Amino acid sequence: MDTPVDTKLIDGAAHARAVRAELRPRVEALRSSGVVPGLAVVLVGNDPASRVYVRSKARACEEVGLYSEQHDLQGSTAEEQVLERVRMLNRDPRIHGILVQLPLAAHISVDRVLHTISPEKDVDGFHPCNVGLLATGNPVFAPCTPAGVLRLLEREGISPEGKRAVIVGRSNIVGKPVAMMMLRKHATVTICHSRTRELGGVTREADILVAAIGRARFVTGDMIKPGAVVIDVGINRLPDGKLAGDVDFASVHGRASRLTPVPGGVGPMTIAMLLENTVLAAERTAKTA
Repeated sequence: MDTPVDTKLIDGAAHARAVRAELRPRVEALRSSGVVPGLAVVLVGNDPASRVYVRSKARACEEVGLYSEQHDLQGSTAEEQVLERVRMLNRDPRIHGILVQLPLAAHISVDRVLHTISPEKDVDGFHPCNVGLLATGNPVFAPCTPAGVLRLLEREGISPEGKRAVIVGRSNIVGKPVAMMMLRKHATVTICHSRTRELGGVTREADILVAAIGRARFVTGDMIKPGAVVIDVGINRLPDGKLAGDVDFASVHGRASRLTPVPGGVGPMTIAMLLENTVLAAERTAKTA
């Protein structure tokens, strides 16, 4: 039987506060040159979780000194009207970053909407141009959640170099980009998914495990190598209304050396990375002005 491990929880909220503090001087420098970094969020429909998340983004913008605006559209809004709103924001010089909150209604093509955002304002990092730059090792805007994962590791003093990193989940939003970013940090990377055979055997090889599969408490303690670093990207609402990650916290705690809680782990860092990308977009605009 394995000896219990002293698990340290990674405080994503504290790390996010530190990142926001580091952004303030950059925002002040931009403001002193007449540039106020601006973020526009487009929210289609009335998804409660999306509204909570958007409010959190607005509060974070205000704290750091960014200008933010929210564009609320009915869930029945036609796709072309959503695209036209994005094009309008592309032309707006006050706006340096555009974020279309997902998920979208079934009648709206996510790809068409994301591809319409100007690559220079794509602070979510989902435009094909920015995906391509990330894949070739020259990222401008890295997707916010994967960037938050890597920043958490960095701030915790954990280098992926030479380590086995296993990613559970292959989405374009988290799984694939976090794998590419781990590769760029010289980790040996394996991506697992719903058709991976003997999944537990693969995850038990991980020095760093990133769970992003969207299934509550899917990763259990017996799937973790003692002393591994476990990053839980998932956020799932249980029938009783409580939130749970993709990791079974109770069985993994005492086995992992580091573990992100849900909530309070990766989520706050995702918002911090969004602010950082918006500030970067404003800085890039200021240089070319």
